[in-house]
Amino acid sequence: MKPFSWRRLCFSSKAYQHLTMLLVALWIVAVAGCSLLQVRMPTVSSSPPSGTPSPAAVSPQRFDGVTIHIITHDGAQQTVTRRHIAGFENLTGAKVKQTGVPFKDLYDTLQRDWSSGASQYEMAIALPQWQIDFIQAGYLEDLTDRRKADVALQWDDIAPLWREFSAVYKGHTYSIPLDGDFHMLYYRTDLLKQAGLTPPATWDDYLAIAKQFHDKDLNGDGKPDYGSCIEKRPKEFSASILGSFIAPFLQSQGTAQGIFFDPDTMKPLVNNPGFARALEIYKQTTNYGVPDDKNLSQPEARRLFLSGRCAMTLDWGDVGTQSIYPTTSNVMNKVGTSITPGSTQVLDRQANQLIACNKFTCPYAINGVNHAPYAAYGGWVGVVAAKAAPRVKDAAYAFLSYMGQPAQSNVDVTVGATGYNPYRVSQFKEVEPWLKAGMSLEMANNYLGTIEVSLSSPNIVLDLTIPHNQQYLLNVLDAVRADFLRNKLTQEEAMQQIEQRWQQITDRVGRADQKAAYRSSLGLPS
Repeated sequence: MKPFSWRRLCFSSKAYQHLTMLLVALWIVAVAGCSLLQVRMPTVSSSPPSGTPSPAAVSPQRFDGVTIHIITHDGAQQTVTRRHIAGFENLTGAKVKQTGVPFKDLYDTLQRDWSSGASQYEMAIALPQWQIDFIQAGYLEDLTDRRKADVALQWDDIAPLWREFSAVYKGHTYSIPLDGDFHMLYYRTDLLKQAGLTPPATWDDYLAIAKQFHDKDLNGDGKPDYGSCIEKRPKEFSASILGSFIAPFLQSQGTAQGIFFDPDTMKPLVNNPGFARALEIYKQTTNYGVPDDKNLSQPEARRLFLSGRCAMTLDWGDVGTQSIYPTTSNVMNKVGTSITPGSTQVLDRQANQLIACNKFTCPYAINGVNHAPYAAYGGWVGVVAAKAAPRVKDAAYAFLSYMGQPAQSNVDVTVGATGYNPYRVSQFKEVEPWLKAGMSLEMANNYLGTIEVSLSSPNIVLDLTIPHNQQYLLNVLDAVRADFLRNKLTQEEAMQQIEQRWQQITDRVGRADQKAAYRSSLGLPS
């Protein structure tokens, strides 16, 4: 993965033009309410929106006799590939076989398989943060030439954040973005309106609103419900959710500041009053959740919110599209979205204390509140194994391109079951696909407007993309977080453990190399 520089993205001329186009398109929505393969399957999805350029039709390349073995997370990510397997097989003659494994096992499964002499999988749908480990180990195919020759993929239509952050490493393309991820706040519009409340601007506001609605009957079934439903189950996505609590306390000076380490020393940004306050608020949300809130899974948190039993939740973009399914949602067109809550205080790193926001300490604040929307994970991407046979590599890339082309992906991102969220400019410019999917105009404007506010923030937080990030985040942060919620560790003990164990990983891998990788990921000189 190419080190992502938000400063370069925002201020270099060509990237700036792309970003400006994206933001203008988003603003309009919010205010108005390869020659190798250019395959399309009209029966899978509708034609691209009117604003999307359509390449000249060509006959798809045939891959008769070729079988592609794909591995991915056994959740919604299997759904999007399953949606397109039959169409791709009919067009190309290839066969596609898919395997799903639990999220907690996916990284290790890929490491074992691709490091073995007899790999089972030629293609994977994985997280972009993992690429740096796989690239350095020589496991991933360089897709640059295929991507450059692929007119049908419409690469420039992919928003700059994901085109740069998710796909490219040292100038070479190693993956194809299929999704755009960052956290959003979801709330019941009917409940807040009846109570005369506005969406929470800060995490303190979130706690107050959650308390007000907790133990009230929110869906009319006569049973007490919950003020907050946020997943906290270990070894899933909970450590990432915690990041949205931490972010506004630790980052206020823009994306290049980062939230994980001091970029000059690689000292973890953990044992400090900002991290402590985030942990405190995070734990307090359990007071307004389900009885076993510390074990709440992502699917169950979503089910509870969609059934009308929760006032608020924090999640990726999936909940917005899932809320419009009449068969599974009791809150159709009663769901609002907003940028993740922020803080009126931020960490002074030199003094190691929380200080009030002002125009200097929080230059990007909105009404005095520092928001730091977290681009958690960055969105699922497709990669091809370097050890695969040449013909299979071509077929695997062809399938990735097929899934990622606007004709398919513009529909996929409106279908909540896919787990994929908007990541192309064309997916923000046209409101019609969202209305066709079942959103009201008001909700579509609100949903896309929240995405615009988050994406356009100069203080957006990038996920950790240095080598061995899985060890830092899942093996350490998530495990300590779980013990803290179970009262096995005090707040001070939790921060000390994370700091010590992160330092050990950094020293084992190599502090100088990790520092260079971290600074590069933030767009800072090495």
